[in-house]
Amino acid sequence: MQVTLQPETEQYLQEKVKQGQYNSIDEAIEESVKILIARDKLYQGRFEELQREIAIGVAASERGEVINREELFDHLSQKLEQRHLEVNYLEQNHQ
Repeated sequence: MQVTLQPETEQYLQEKVKQGQYNSIDEAIEESVKILIARDKLYQGRFEELQREIAIGVAASERGEVINREELFDHLSQKLEQRHLEVNYLEQNHQ
């Protein structure tokens, strides 16, 4: 497979190889693809989790079990921040 990179991307990868982070541009690209796969799996898992949580919330709402808006947004903000930390951790540990 032949891949054409934008000049700035190629320069970035060449710097990574020059700095010794990777043995070749091919190795750097392979690692990048692994990170994308991991991120996609994380996002897919999160999407499925959200679907389950929505179904639980709809069922609870239909039973009259609701929480106030502030509690909901606080909870969602905390979960979103945790997901951002997970993604950042994956990206930082695969550089």
